[in-house]
Amino acid sequence: MVIITKAKLISFYELESKAKEPLLKWYNEVLYSDWQDFHSMKQTFNSVDSVGNDRFVFNVAGNKYRIVAMIHFSKRTVYLRFVGTHKQYDKIDCKTV
Repeated sequence: MVIITKAKLISFYELESKAKEPLLKWYNEVLYSDWQDFHSMKQTFNSVDSVGNDRFVFNVAGNKYRIVAMIHFSKRTVYLRFVGTHKQYDKIDCKTV
């Protein structure tokens, strides 16, 4: 998959150093995936949730961190919309970020 933009991950883990390893692990798993649809994505990340508007929420590092991504399966493209802690996630509307 093509991931736009890795800079969001880097910006977050520069502030939250414990997040670096799990976020880079997530990044590499996504980068080398070839998802055709939500079902194939669930085979890679069982805990991913669809929240509508082409947005999907990933729990990272035992749900310490959350990633909201807009995914266009036909273009094999993942747009990172939000990277943060679970507490930060609770303050956003993940369908519109």
